[in-house]
Amino acid sequence: MTHFENAKQATRNIISLNKETINLVLTDLTASLIVNSDFILTENQKDLDRMAKTDPKYDRLQLTKERIAAIADDVQNVVKLANPLGNVINDRTLPNNLNIKKVRVPLGVVGVIYEARPNVTVDVFSLCFKTGNVAILKGGSDAEFSNLAITKVIHDVLEKHQLNKDILTLLPADRSATEELLNAVGYVDVLIPRGSQSLINYVRKNSKIPVIETGAGIVHTFFDASANLEKGQQIIVNAKTRRVSVCNALDCVLIHEKRTSDISTLLSPLAEKDVELYADEVSYARLKESYPNQLLKNATAEHFGTEFLSLKLAVKVVKDIMEALDHIANYSSKHSEAIISEDAENIALFLNQVDAAAVYANASTAFTDGAQFGLGAEIGISTQKLHARGPMALEELTSYKWLVTGNGQTRS
Repeated sequence: MTHFENAKQATRNIISLNKETINLVLTDLTASLIVNSDFILTENQKDLDRMAKTDPKYDRLQLTKERIAAIADDVQNVVKLANPLGNVINDRTLPNNLNIKKVRVPLGVVGVIYEARPNVTVDVFSLCFKTGNVAILKGGSDAEFSNLAITKVIHDVLEKHQLNKDILTLLPADRSATEELLNAVGYVDVLIPRGSQSLINYVRKNSKIPVIETGAGIVHTFFDASANLEKGQQIIVNAKTRRVSVCNALDCVLIHEKRTSDISTLLSPLAEKDVELYADEVSYARLKESYPNQLLKNATAEHFGTEFLSLKLAVKVVKDIMEALDHIANYSSKHSEAIISEDAENIALFLNQVDAAAVYANASTAFTDGAQFGLGAEIGISTQKLHARGPMALEELTSYKWLVTGNGQTRS
């Protein structure tokens, strides 16, 4: 039997597990990740040795004991969350005494294609397992050793509990496995790509399986005329530099023209982090006397609408909030957008008009994350509008079915 046939059969095994068993397995996985951290790090280093440190994917690929501990904590957070399976969404009795319930059920077999992100292996398994879904993973070749190591740890935990290892399948890292997954009609119920825009576009174009799109993050922050300067400094430096390789990292700062005199002060903390600025004509004129010359460049058209995934940031001065909204509407990938303002009307306008999965007022876009949103972990951040939007976790990994109970009713 193929990987896909085995996975489909495993859905019948996992759906029979009670919630207590599910939580026990995930709790054991939390401990096992820590116990096996040296093994995981050794394998991860094999992957790191094949990648240049200047590659934007290097930071995403790199594991440390602290990062493994954080991954384990996310699994434990999933354990603590309520399991949505079986929840009654709607319950009503019709005039003919038919009782109709709408209840949450697993999606079935969830396929995930991802690049150099070994943490995804754990996140996807824990969320899928909690919601009664079987997971088929196709990681990138960049993280092959890391993914194999983590999968072994998970399989060992499943075996310890005498559970079917096909509940989690890691496909080979070669490209042919991707093609097979894209065409696994009848075996895989939904496909979720996580990675670069080119990967997402390829999956969307070629998949015969329904796709939930987790788009790239082209992220803006608008510094309004009324914005608090200190607050703006803190938010911008955090959104840009906390972790540059993630999709919620800041890519473009828009600054109200009434605050051009504050541009140097506003952006000065970025110089301490070696952030390279691509500034439009107005902001460049303000920055050239204060910002390090080697880190300051003139912006060109391609710098706006770019997901940098590195220590690079576009800067543009706009005449008012409407121009900021127009710019965001034109360049946003509908991931995360923010306004820094003390003007209640402008904040309300921004929150209402910006079309993105997560829209912020006076906070860093770095918070767009399943764990930060109280979801335990995430399987991805959806930038589409059908089925799920934003950080996807337990509830987003369920569908529903209708349970209809009668007593001999027939339809005329």
